[in-house]
Amino acid sequence: MIGSGDLRKGAKLMFEGNPYVVVDFMHVKMGRGRPHVKAKMKNLLTGAVIEKSFLTTETFDEPDLEHRNMQYLYSQSDNFSFMDSRTYDQITISGEVLGDTKWYLLENEEYIVLLYKGDPISLDLPASVVLTVTESEPAVKGDSVSNITKPATVETGLTLKVPPFVKEGDKIKIDTRTGEYIERAN
Repeated sequence: MIGSGDLRKGAKLMFEGNPYVVVDFMHVKMGRGRPHVKAKMKNLLTGAVIEKSFLTTETFDEPDLEHRNMQYLYSQSDNFSFMDSRTYDQITISGEVLGDTKWYLLENEEYIVLLYKGDPISLDLPASVVLTVTESEPAVKGDSVSNITKPATVETGLTLKVPPFVKEGDKIKIDTRTGEYIERAN
């Protein structure tokens, strides 16, 4: 059981029969009123985000979630195949379920797959990944203004804005939460 006073970012709970993850929260104590918690929660099955207020006395069940280390094998059309590192069982996750996380997957890398009642519902990524630039326009001499960027495509097909000094073949670090360039990697 999870009490509403224990809600934190990333906490997973059952609400109205569905698993949710807390995206944001705020404890509120009014002068005369009872203390409550305002929570912004994302449905792990549909991706819908809702905002609710709960009294601090309310409790929630923990969802039956399973975290499994799985190796990403390959993609075929819009389906992505993963293999359990211990049992060698393979599962396929659709691109619709993965959403934007599919742009950060590298073959043969290990990821944590979140399963609900045996079905994959999401993938936990590291905060940043290092990917190789496969396509980028050459820098134009004289572009020295601090906020100049250019488009670049990385090995997974993701296109993002990078500084003008980044060229093809460079390894760059990308924030997986925002999809933005962080720095050049060694």
